[in-house]
Amino acid sequence: MSKTPAEKLRLMLQQDKCHPMPCCWDGLSARVIEDAGFDFTFMSGFAVSAGRAGLPDTGLLSFGEMLDQGRNICSATSIPVIGDGDTGYGNAMNIRRTVEMYARAGFAAIMIEDQIHPKRCGHTKGRQVVDRNEAISRIKAGVDARNEGADILILARTDALGVMGIDEALWRAEAFSRAGADILFVEAPGSIEELAIIPEKIPGIHMANMLEGGTTPILPPGELHKLGYNIVAYPLTLLSASIKAMRSALEGLQAGKDLTGELLDFADLRKAVGFDDYYEMEQRYALADRQDHKD
Repeated sequence: MSKTPAEKLRLMLQQDKCHPMPCCWDGLSARVIEDAGFDFTFMSGFAVSAGRAGLPDTGLLSFGEMLDQGRNICSATSIPVIGDGDTGYGNAMNIRRTVEMYARAGFAAIMIEDQIHPKRCGHTKGRQVVDRNEAISRIKAGVDARNEGADILILARTDALGVMGIDEALWRAEAFSRAGADILFVEAPGSIEELAIIPEKIPGIHMANMLEGGTTPILPPGELHKLGYNIVAYPLTLLSASIKAMRSALEGLQAGKDLTGELLDFADLRKAVGFDDYYEMEQRYALADRQDHKD
């Protein structure tokens, strides 16, 4: 019997390594990540807000929009997908439903954070966090949903470091661990020393976030593994690269250039979006149909 996405992710996180995790925003970007050989991916709220609606990551997308995007992503790839669940979209009962619906959509894990609603990108100004009791309650609600049948891991995120300092962030991470979170994520450490102290002080599975141009120093997966990290997310690398490439192509078109030599070969493009797989399946059914008529 094949393993569920959550079971696959649990096994991967038992490996003694730091998994690089490029983040996606739609089915195509998820498929490209899988084709490149990565073990799993993450549905980035920032990237979904940008790619789906052309909006900033300031809590403008609804639960329904994120869930719909997640279904498309999970159905487009066979690797586990971690979903950005933001603040859980309401109180404890809303959070339980969010976790349950993300599990049904096919996510391997869901990230729940302690920002106030509407939340915003962890490397931008204006962030605020809820009090300790509400922060822990959110994680407990997600853990309860998991323990009562939702086949999904709980990734607990705190943004307290940038708002209240490292001691508060460590306190919350430890509380989330005690509440039963599977993965811990302290957002936006401002130095290598802060990066190092998090897994040093709080045992568990830890995720780091490498946002180019953001608050946290960029370290390679090998260095992060030595510090105690199991996952390193690259939330905006592909989105940024895509926008830069599109702008370059548009400049070329405005200048009247023939861009053929600068683009993905059309055969490779067809393969990337699934034409080759479609043709193979189409041929299989055509052969079966001819065989049936022959018999």
